[in-house]
Amino acid sequence: MADKLSAVKGMNDILPPDSARWEWVEGKVRALMARYAYRNIRTPIVEPTALFVRGLGEVTDIVEKEMYSFEDSMNGDRLTLRPEATAGIVRAMVEHNALYNGPLRIWTIGPMFRHERPQKGRYRQFHQLDVEALDYAGPDVDAELILMCRALWRDLGLAEGSDVRLEINSLGQADERQAHRAALIAHFEAHADQLDEDARRRLHSNPLRILDSKNPAMQALVEAAPRLMDFLGEASLAHFGAVREVLDAAGLAYRVNPRLVRGMDYYNLTVFEWVTDRLGSQGTVCGGGRYDGLIEQLGGKPAPAVGWGLGLERLMLLLEAAGIGAPADAPDAYAVVPDAQARLPAMAAIEALRAAGVSVAMHAGGGSMKSQFKKADASGARFALVFGADELAAGEVTVKSLRDGSGAQQRRPLAAPAEWAATLQSQA
Repeated sequence: MADKLSAVKGMNDILPPDSARWEWVEGKVRALMARYAYRNIRTPIVEPTALFVRGLGEVTDIVEKEMYSFEDSMNGDRLTLRPEATAGIVRAMVEHNALYNGPLRIWTIGPMFRHERPQKGRYRQFHQLDVEALDYAGPDVDAELILMCRALWRDLGLAEGSDVRLEINSLGQADERQAHRAALIAHFEAHADQLDEDARRRLHSNPLRILDSKNPAMQALVEAAPRLMDFLGEASLAHFGAVREVLDAAGLAYRVNPRLVRGMDYYNLTVFEWVTDRLGSQGTVCGGGRYDGLIEQLGGKPAPAVGWGLGLERLMLLLEAAGIGAPADAPDAYAVVPDAQARLPAMAAIEALRAAGVSVAMHAGGGSMKSQFKKADASGARFALVFGADELAAGEVTVKSLRDGSGAQQRRPLAAPAEWAATLQSQA
């Protein structure tokens, strides 16, 4: 016997019944995006490596440590499995001149890849929901995207404050960050003996990322560092104030976190994260912000943009921790087909019911009536459809209730299943 093959470490299968929760969440997402008038986009999983080096920054953890990159054996091109969605979306906008006719609100959902140590809620292949508003400059769109997140939490049954809470900050503009950067370098150089290896490596290349350090030994030093908010000019502060004004008017509670910097270099002005205490160290569920320079940086005409990304694996864990389950992944009815003589009339009726919107699981492979009823019960179906010899001789099918404890059953005309199909759904 051949050796059994397994999935790549950190890249997981999603099987029934767990996949039902994923389908439920994805359905909520599609409905939400339609309400906000955001349109779907789909980009390749494989992109040129240079896209992420240029777009995310050479000294980010993603580019330095986590990307799955390889050489195309056909032409020697350097390629990478996408570690996030925004850079690929911007590349598509530039390549297809998609903003020629005006701004776009778009979203996508799919797998991303990062080579890191797998742990609960953090995998090498993970799935991300990504939402972007392109060529919109105003703080109103920043606020809209944050409020969209709140709407998603409500649609999923998550409670603001206890399950998720919002943190926001402003990163200002490039010249303001440069002044802050110089002050940071001076601060950390004065305490060089307290820096860990990562911080020393980033001190002159990307000192802002030191503020995101998770090293407990460095937290006091980080807390004492100069704050970017103190370097922001009038326009940046006005933008941030306008975002807060909308959130306040909408009754959305939040905390201004001056150490919130996000993991990619392309952000400016508004940044935000939705965090939770239910998942231990994996506290960030959703995050994003404004990235007005990225489109130009990747070869397009200058255009502002803002967006957010949400890790679906982490969201699934949060829903589980909050005791929120997806609706039962069960058919409306289970068809009991006792013998070969019943197969043709049963399948004709089943197909008519399915065409009318009824979910029907058909028994296949034979077996006694008793064993078929056991499988009907195990399926979670609300009704059994019995295509027995007596029923077929009378041109009927028996509809038997499986869930209300009554075992009530009725005969229905076999020739006109569409006429009674709704009873299987309305009684559900």
